[in-house]
Amino acid sequence: MKAGSGIPLWIVALLAALCLAVLAWTTFGFVVPFKHETGQAVLDTYFAGYDESAVFHMQKLLDENETATRLLRAMYFGPELIFPALLTALLFLAFLKLGPGGAWFGRSVHPVIGKAVYLLPFIYGIADYGENISSLIAFGDGAPSGLATQLLPWMTRLKFASLAICFILIARLAIARWLSPRQD
Repeated sequence: MKAGSGIPLWIVALLAALCLAVLAWTTFGFVVPFKHETGQAVLDTYFAGYDESAVFHMQKLLDENETATRLLRAMYFGPELIFPALLTALLFLAFLKLGPGGAWFGRSVHPVIGKAVYLLPFIYGIADYGENISSLIAFGDGAPSGLATQLLPWMTRLKFASLAICFILIARLAIARWLSPRQD
């Protein structure tokens, strides 16, 4: 995996545009109407995380509001089916485009560690899909699963933590690339 591998910038830009379009679909098609309907935000948007009591509160809210339940399920079976995959691909391609294989930020690293950093986008993707599956189970029609209720807050925290780390690394790599002298 070489920095600036032959990935055209237009592919990265296209993925970024698709991510923004699907994020807009999620936000304006489901998150905003859900908040309007219930007065509460979707748990997926709690950047700082939440605990099991918030999950129980959401279960109660959804038991009492069929419209909110339909909105949430439609979100998970609509844009949330493709958004994590799109964002995972975008983050991975950004790492491929910006990240050197053997050195990070001017320091040489063990090859295993250098390549392990490329797994961060996939950790995000797995956590986001895990969060979505846990939500569907915890807020499903049947009896709520205790495991999904306990797992849901942790999946959200893992999703946002891995996403934040990816964004920080990409920003640092982009700045380092911009500041480094061009080698022709």
